[in-house]
Amino acid sequence: MFKHILLAVDLDQKDSWGKALPTSVEYAKAFGSTLHIMTVVPNFGSSIVSSFFPKDHEEQMMEGANKALHKFVDDNIPEGIKVQHIIGHGNAYEEILRISEEITADVIIMGAHRPRMEDYLLGPNAARVVRHAKCSVLVVRD
Repeated sequence: MFKHILLAVDLDQKDSWGKALPTSVEYAKAFGSTLHIMTVVPNFGSSIVSSFFPKDHEEQMMEGANKALHKFVDDNIPEGIKVQHIIGHGNAYEEILRISEEITADVIIMGAHRPRMEDYLLGPNAARVVRHAKCSVLVVRD
């Protein structure tokens, strides 16, 4: 049913994957799926902000995120599950949507916290992914 599962995680926020990770592993085992695990390195936006960082700061951040994601997978994903590591760069929900289409994901699995007041005004990443994804989305509450 689900050949390609996209799990979006924030490596610095366990509540973004604490319950979503075991769910995605269970799905991957049940369906013999490829588990595409992604994290997103934020973009600093304007050149004024990025001018305060070394020239190769984005490359260093991407390399660091790649190492951290590989360690995360080694520590948390059991052997026997086919895994693809993906590092996005930019806005989290836009990257999740872009990657989901690129890999033709059958389902996106993400964790979400309980909404706070500012989330009703701006909308959290999970809500934006749910609204705009072209595949099923499973939001696992922490």
